[in-house]
Amino acid sequence: MCTFSLSATSVQVETLSSSTSFLLPLLSLTKSQFYPSTKPRIPIFLVTASSSSSSPSKSKDIWRRTPDKTTKYYRHPNKKAPVHLDHSVDMNELLKSISETQNEHELFALLSPYKDRQLSIRFMVSLLTREQNYQRSVAILDWINEEARYSPSVFAYNVVLRNVLRVKQWELAHGLFDEMRQRGIAPDRYTYSTLITCFGKEGMFDSAISWLQQMEQDRVSGDLVLYSNLIELARKLSDYSKAISIFSRLKSSGIVPDLVAYNTMINVFGKAKLFKEARLLIEEMREQGVKPDTVSYSTLLNLYVENHKFVEALSVFAEMNEVNCPLDLTTCNIMIDVYGQLDMAKDADRLFWSMRKMGIDPSVVSYNTLLRVYGEAELFGEAIHLFRLMQRKEIEQNVVTYNTMIKIYGKSLEHEKATNLMQEMQNRGIEPNAITYSTIIAIWGKAGKLDRAAMLFQKLRSSGVEIDPVLYQTMIVAYERVGLVAHAKRLLHELRQPDTIPRETAITILARAGRIEEATWVFRQAFDAGEVKDISVFGCMIELFSRNKKYANVIEVFEKMRSAGYFPDSHIIALVLNSYGKLREFETADDLYSEMQEEGCVFSDQVHFQMLSLYGARKDFNMLESLFERLDSDSNINKKELHHVVAGIYERANRLNDASRIMNRMNKRRTFNSSPV
Repeated sequence: MCTFSLSATSVQVETLSSSTSFLLPLLSLTKSQFYPSTKPRIPIFLVTASSSSSSPSKSKDIWRRTPDKTTKYYRHPNKKAPVHLDHSVDMNELLKSISETQNEHELFALLSPYKDRQLSIRFMVSLLTREQNYQRSVAILDWINEEARYSPSVFAYNVVLRNVLRVKQWELAHGLFDEMRQRGIAPDRYTYSTLITCFGKEGMFDSAISWLQQMEQDRVSGDLVLYSNLIELARKLSDYSKAISIFSRLKSSGIVPDLVAYNTMINVFGKAKLFKEARLLIEEMREQGVKPDTVSYSTLLNLYVENHKFVEALSVFAEMNEVNCPLDLTTCNIMIDVYGQLDMAKDADRLFWSMRKMGIDPSVVSYNTLLRVYGEAELFGEAIHLFRLMQRKEIEQNVVTYNTMIKIYGKSLEHEKATNLMQEMQNRGIEPNAITYSTIIAIWGKAGKLDRAAMLFQKLRSSGVEIDPVLYQTMIVAYERVGLVAHAKRLLHELRQPDTIPRETAITILARAGRIEEATWVFRQAFDAGEVKDISVFGCMIELFSRNKKYANVIEVFEKMRSAGYFPDSHIIALVLNSYGKLREFETADDLYSEMQEEGCVFSDQVHFQMLSLYGARKDFNMLESLFERLDSDSNINKKELHHVVAGIYERANRLNDASRIMNRMNKRRTFNSSPV
């Protein structure tokens, strides 16, 4: 069988013999204008796609022959099957002769021996399939319809459409589609699949959706591949609402999504911030008999981590282990980070060192992530050991590895070691970046060695290294902290910013770059001067302190935020509750939780789960059970996640019977809901 592809689907035609018993003479041709229009044609002005590439050009109008409605197509009598010359014609020789024709007249003359349809339509479709030049394929189609007067063939049009769309002749494709209808040919699934996929891949998504709507109006059923391609196109264009809409159409048409489609939609729902829907897809997959795989869970984990939903990520990982879903490198790297963010350095350490037992070789990302976790937990000895272990085992180290270690030496007040490490990385051919330099400058500034910081900064400027805003702001703060205001203003001028640059801007730049000391100093100066007017600046500082385990500072900024009259959102409340818990101020956390609810704050699941964790941390299991029961009766709470969180709290408290009770309760409910009424 000879197969030719129409977009995501394929059409098959019988293979034809390449016998050389009947050969065509090669024609002597002139180099005339390539395929000029020789018969009456009319311009067809069609609806164009949304992209500028598909708009009509005045100098290159698309002309199509008007189909002759009076044409009588010859039909062979049913009594006797037609005799074709398919096996007597060498298709390769015929294609070669066709490739040497320069215009429609020459091509028609070449094919004239077969004007009485001595070749089957199957042969002609196969010929079209192998003809890559779109102009010749259109001319052959004209010969089939107008000269040989074959019965109109949807297969022939599908092949020509593919050739035309391959070279982005959008209006000609519209014209061919209209011509199909005029000739009484009903476009099929392959027709629409070709149109939808080609328009979509070129970014003309509105046109692709229009073809999909036309397909549905014609009651032509789409397939899983077609809908999946459209969903993926919408995802790449970040048009998540369209992707969700297409996914709904897919299911309403009776098609069961496959694993790839479900995994794509988990990502889509997460990018659209519809985390509840993304999580529920895992349940739906099981109900449809599609087993979630490692990619399903790692996609969901990554979405939670990107949005700082670390408790939820922990719950997903617990479920992953519960169903014995195998882990991969990506999942392990994500979870090492999650454990670090939740101040669970021992769990991060345990997972890292168990990776090889699972057959997973840690990557440089794995090592770098664990280094950062050690540094944030102030496990400096473990960090140094891991760093040197990488070197002994000749594991690749990069600029991120060195930047992490330089920051760790800075936290441990080993300034000279941090400086030596920058020299070491250069000796090994690893170029420092702006983060390296700003970290070193901050370390020297903090150590009171402003002269060395200023000398490095001037050296960087004279060497032509691009100095980013973070590096500038780090040096500005270093000058301001020792009272060298004139130096700071000069740097601001070099940034082409006014002397009165908003301190809120400087705070945001420094906080996002992780420059804790500098951001804290500027924030306090700005707040005391009444210059912090934007609520996002408070949020930025709270997130910075929370990431770096500066829980007392989180409370400080939160209290300043409340005193300024700002109302915190759900995410900020979760971070503050966590800080109160780390500081063992459980009653204050309980009061804040109740107060915010009374003031009408709408909590996300994360806030409720954080409060449950605090009750577990202070071993107040009566309050834990009370809140659990209340949340379990709330229809807006993700019940599966709720049960996993509570079971995890009991497990960490070594109350294994209670953990088992909670999980059994969830499983019984799942069994009851899935049983037939």
